[in-house]
Amino acid sequence: MALLSRLRLVTVDVTGTLIAYRGQLGDYYCTAARSAGMPCPGYTRMHQSFNAAYADMARRHPCFGHASRMPDVDWWKMCVRDSFVRAGYQYDDGTFEQIFRRIYSVFGTPAPYSVFPDARRFLRWLRAEKVTVGIISNADHRYRDVVLPALGLNQGSEWDFGVFSGVAGVEKPDRRIYEMALEAAGGVAPEQALHIGDSMSKDYAPARAVGMHALLLDRFRTADAERWRRAGAPVLPDLVSAQHWLTTGDHSPPTVEEPIIDERD
Repeated sequence: MALLSRLRLVTVDVTGTLIAYRGQLGDYYCTAARSAGMPCPGYTRMHQSFNAAYADMARRHPCFGHASRMPDVDWWKMCVRDSFVRAGYQYDDGTFEQIFRRIYSVFGTPAPYSVFPDARRFLRWLRAEKVTVGIISNADHRYRDVVLPALGLNQGSEWDFGVFSGVAGVEKPDRRIYEMALEAAGGVAPEQALHIGDSMSKDYAPARAVGMHALLLDRFRTADAERWRRAGAPVLPDLVSAQHWLTTGDHSPPTVEEPIIDERD
């Protein structure tokens, strides 16, 4: 029996599943610094410094400061400042404010993102099949309110509801964010739900722990995909393949190809 016939809910990750970054994050940070007439480290160094700063902020103030009642703009200001400091650059307050405003503004627009060509069709197909579609994302309210709508991924046409960590106060891989999604969909039983994402630790494992079906996408043919397959996870290259997987009843993992290492995170 095709899995689709047994589903009432499909939840979907956002970044890496529905949308991708245009270029590298370090590009945007360095461009902002240079627009203020300031030096900036290399793009790769900036990217690495951001990853470290982001991880530290997420540990100290999870969910973009939700529990601390910290406005997300303040959370991002601390994260961005620490990113530059870790990269070896400190700017005076006035200059930093100019740099930060540019960075915060651009990431609240669709400019740094692109939608995968199969994303909108897949989400609309699910809803046409009377399956509820939920978004589960470690993101602040701007994804929900600005970014996704500006990219043409709208609540009511592409998705029905969203659970965003900066709003919900719970973030992946905490299984509670998946339980919130099941509840938001009207108390759907886990075995009637599927989650699709691109991370074994944040998407597949916690969704399976709750009792949901789960599927991983490997859009960039990463080296990790072979490890995911060996662990028993179904891994597909895109949402076109996912639609076929859902309707044919063939849920076995696809033929393993030689992985190509992608430079993205």
